[in-house]
Amino acid sequence: MAIDVERDDLSTAIYKLKAQEDILKEFSMLSGLGSWEIDFKTHKTIWSDNLYNVYQVPRDTSLSFETFLNIILPEYVEEAQRIIELSAKSRDIFSFQARAKRGDGKIIDILINAKTIFNEDGKPLKFIGSTQDITPIVELEQEAKELSELVEQSSNEIYIVNFETLDYMYVNHGATKSLQYSKEELLSMSIKDVNPYLKNDEIERLRDLLDRNGNILNKTIHKRKDGSLYYVQSYLHIITYKNKKCYVIFDTDISQIIELESKYQRQAKILENIHDSVISTDNCGNILTWNNGSKKLFGYDTFEAIGKNIKIIYSNQNEITLTQCFQNINDGINLNAELLLVDKNQNEIICDVSLSASKDDLGQIIGYIGYIQDITKQKETQRMLEIQTEKLRHQAHHDMLTNLPNRVLFRDRLDQTIASAKRHDKKFALLFIDLDQFKNINDSLGHHVGDQVLIEASKRLTSVIREEDTLSRLGGDEFTIILKDIHESQNAIIVAQKIIDILREPIIIKELELYVSSSIGISIYPDDTKEGDNLIKYADAAMYKAKDEGRSNYQFYSSDMTESAFERVIMEQSLRVAIKEESFVVHYQPQIDSNTDKVVGMEALVRWEHSDVGMISPDKFIPLAEETGMIIQIDLIVLRYAMKQFKDWIDQGLEPGKLSLNLSAKQIENKNFIEILSDTMKTLHFDPAWLTLEITEGQIMKNPEDSIKRLKEINNLGIEIAIDDFGTGYSSLAYLKRLPVNKLKIDKVFVEGLPDDDEDIAISKAIIALAQILNLKLVAEGVETKEQQEFMLANGCDVIQGYYYSKPLDANNMEKFLIARIKL
Repeated sequence: MAIDVERDDLSTAIYKLKAQEDILKEFSMLSGLGSWEIDFKTHKTIWSDNLYNVYQVPRDTSLSFETFLNIILPEYVEEAQRIIELSAKSRDIFSFQARAKRGDGKIIDILINAKTIFNEDGKPLKFIGSTQDITPIVELEQEAKELSELVEQSSNEIYIVNFETLDYMYVNHGATKSLQYSKEELLSMSIKDVNPYLKNDEIERLRDLLDRNGNILNKTIHKRKDGSLYYVQSYLHIITYKNKKCYVIFDTDISQIIELESKYQRQAKILENIHDSVISTDNCGNILTWNNGSKKLFGYDTFEAIGKNIKIIYSNQNEITLTQCFQNINDGINLNAELLLVDKNQNEIICDVSLSASKDDLGQIIGYIGYIQDITKQKETQRMLEIQTEKLRHQAHHDMLTNLPNRVLFRDRLDQTIASAKRHDKKFALLFIDLDQFKNINDSLGHHVGDQVLIEASKRLTSVIREEDTLSRLGGDEFTIILKDIHESQNAIIVAQKIIDILREPIIIKELELYVSSSIGISIYPDDTKEGDNLIKYADAAMYKAKDEGRSNYQFYSSDMTESAFERVIMEQSLRVAIKEESFVVHYQPQIDSNTDKVVGMEALVRWEHSDVGMISPDKFIPLAEETGMIIQIDLIVLRYAMKQFKDWIDQGLEPGKLSLNLSAKQIENKNFIEILSDTMKTLHFDPAWLTLEITEGQIMKNPEDSIKRLKEINNLGIEIAIDDFGTGYSSLAYLKRLPVNKLKIDKVFVEGLPDDDEDIAISKAIIALAQILNLKLVAEGVETKEQQEFMLANGCDVIQGYYYSKPLDANNMEKFLIARIKL
């Protein structure tokens, strides 16, 4: 009711004003608005009742602008102060949205509308306004925003399509990403643009279904911007969007599912046609599927097997029953086993069986799947392989000729025996046996006879030891015996003597009566050593001691034994390494014509350059090399080194004369030596006329007939032959006359006493006279003094070799010597 200023009296006007105020308060309560005012002059603040409700503060709260500032959150205070300052200068209505903390602690969103009231003079009187709790509106907006973002960012394709025109009205990010179009491009397109196989009749069918059901599920194909296709599963639902009838479409890319379905179909086809058996049953064991591999393996056609229980192919000979198999699988244990199965004719088949459970979507077992391979032939092959493997293992640990343990098994048995003896505080002996004279039999009668001798020797050795002892053949004619659990050394002596006695007896091979003996070395554990390597070394050293004592005897190793036998073993091992690594150098001792002081030749002398010991002279290792046969390799190394160096000096014009090389008896016996010598000279372009080969009297007389034959072959190549150390041997003048010899070398033992020793004078003059009669050249070795040189020159020996002119020189110093002689 409006106030009539002209007619209403004061009480009526007040009444009407009060009624209007009540209506305004009621409206404020209904709208959730709270009103307030602030007097600029008195700073008095008035809140409506509803504002107290909005802020949930008591009615007796002391009010001021600071009260309001304390309620809103701190981050909004500065903005509130700014607005009140602006409003004091403006007649505009100001709106301000903030968050406040109510009296009960709850955070709310508020919307404030405020305006300043001015008097006639334009001065601000009051600042009035309303406050509304808009928390539900803000929460609703936030929820709508989140839902919109969820739809927009969904990996599924989401579309809103006009029901009539099929034009896109909305597309989300998932749609643009899948189809590779921009949002703007899609909103200008229709469903037909991305569904190449969607025909009009199909569209009408889908519309009809949608009208009847409100939603449908459909599978279709989408075409990307690049032309590629992919399958989608579409869920369509009718909605109203922007006041138009539309349908919303949710599309899911099911290309992988389609590919998996195709893959499963291919796998099913493969399983049907693979050679192996694949069978599925229900949870009672009744056969559900039976592939071609099952038909071939068991002989049942599909119609015969389907519905039958799997026990028709299960053999009762298996250790595990069929029921136990199923129970294990039910307990979560898959079966991978080798089982006996039977075919239609009850023939047993060895099969590799993999059996697992088939489960439904809830994880409940609904049946079993078996993968079965026929391994009958494989098992037979495996059995044959095991036999062959065992045979190879035996061969790897046993000597092929005698079937005795070889070096590998011997060492294993020795280590085991040491461990056992240590554990039980026992003593044992190691016997190292070498057959004397065996090499002569092998060389003269051939390896086939030698092999028979070794077989017989191994039988005899076996006969004198106990079953718990170990007899081994290490190689060649070397055997070892481990005598276990001996109480004293006397036990080893008894066995050693038995071996010596039994091997002395004649061995009959193809009507040949052959004789061998044995040299035996003995080491004792733990008396001599507790180490396996040392036991072998000590027994080996003791064996060489037995050989030094005349063979056919035994020797115990002892710490006071002559060290030569042990040193020999070490030396032999080192020498083999030196040959492999060619750790040799060649020194040269010049041969001088005393009449002219010119170099007419030089003798190549080998030195061993040991990595630890240093330079080793030949008298330390040549005898061992000759005995072991290693001299052959050493000779060839020296021959190659020296000839190459000598050729270099000739190419430099240094006039080195003739190169003399020592030739061992082993090399003469080497059938390949002449061929190797010829090939080396050809390769190095070495003239045979530059070469002299020296051989000692003693080496020739070991086998004079063969030596004459081989030396003639060498001499025919144009190579000079010299007899080294002449006068120290026992050569016959008859043989000397037949030998293709060009030169004699007077040994230094006949030079040492010159010119005072009558015997040396007589022998030297006799050798010189003999050489002159036979028209042979002469070289005097070991000449160290002026008097010795003058004696040789006066008696007709012009060529001198010895320290008087020079000691043996390495290649560098020999080259300097040659250069100096040329300048004389």
